[in-house]
Amino acid sequence: MKNIRDYNKEAIDSKAHDYAYSFDFDVMHPFMIQSFSSYFINGNLLELGCFRGDFTRRLLQHFNNITCVEASDEAIAFAKTKIRPSDKIIHSTFEDVQLSEKYDNIILTHVLEHLDDPVLVLSRINKEWLSDKGRLFLVCPNANAPSRQIAVKMGLISHNSAITEAEVEHGHKITYTMDTLERDVKEAGLKVVHRSGIFFKALANFQWDKLLQTDIISQEYLNGCYELGQQYPDLCSSIFLLCEKGH
Repeated sequence: MKNIRDYNKEAIDSKAHDYAYSFDFDVMHPFMIQSFSSYFINGNLLELGCFRGDFTRRLLQHFNNITCVEASDEAIAFAKTKIRPSDKIIHSTFEDVQLSEKYDNIILTHVLEHLDDPVLVLSRINKEWLSDKGRLFLVCPNANAPSRQIAVKMGLISHNSAITEAEVEHGHKITYTMDTLERDVKEAGLKVVHRSGIFFKALANFQWDKLLQTDIISQEYLNGCYELGQQYPDLCSSIFLLCEKGH
């Protein structure tokens, strides 16, 4: 029997864990754009999982033609207020959606870990949605981020790739490392052309949110954490694979 999921409920903040933090919107989103932008190619864009459109809004200056697929109709209502009338949001799961065109840029950020069958969706990207010249920008939370490793040493979670109760509430199915992420990508037939990490991170998101309200953290410090992450991708908040169509 197919699992029935309530995508609206999964996107609600829980008592122990917000679905998204200011750290995500104000720090990670700009640095993701910085990581991606030199690899963008002229053409259209498919964003798989736009949530409430905050990251989509940052993509408007880079693309004239954006299509989003989102499973939560409540999130779509917010996202529609942040995009252009010419852009399109489709209410569907990735497993069921039928798309009539191929895309030169496909973005999948902090979404793959939510999927029941990530290899199936990655296979659809490779076989159905990615153009011959297209690129997939794939980002997932990193199990080996120092903040998670510290949580293990504190006894808060059992191991780096554990899925916490709060993450389960938000629909997480896996916590990826670089090797397990690349495993699923290759199983789906995609070709990895670039590997990196985004933002060296030793503090939890809620701790970052508190710090960002003070003058302790400067933009220069944030830039330093981003640049250090390029040197040590396995110690980043998120891991990033740039992929192209495979056979």
